[in-house]
Amino acid sequence: MTLAVIRLGIDADLMVNALRYYWIIAKGYRLRPWASPYIQWRLETFFGHEAADLDAGKFFHLMWRERARMERFLEWVAQRRAERRSAN
Repeated sequence: MTLAVIRLGIDADLMVNALRYYWIIAKGYRLRPWASPYIQWRLETFFGHEAADLDAGKFFHLMWRERARMERFLEWVAQRRAERRSAN
C-alpha cells in the first residue's frame, strides 16, 4: 500500500476495483467520462433526472457529492466479481 493511499485512509483494494470498473465502462471516453452514453445512462438510472445532460463540472460535482454511495456501489461490484470468479 502506498503512502498516499494510507494517508487518505483509502482501502487499496477498493481503489483498484474502482479503477478497474472505470477502465471497463469508460472505453472510448476515458478522458471525458461525462460524454459517454453508457456512463450517462448508468448515472441517470442510479441518480435520476439530476444526472441528465452532464457536463464536466456537473459530473465531478455529482461524483464528489455522492462519493459514499458510489463507494458502496463499487463494493457491490467487487463482491459480484468475486462471486463470479469463485463459481468458475
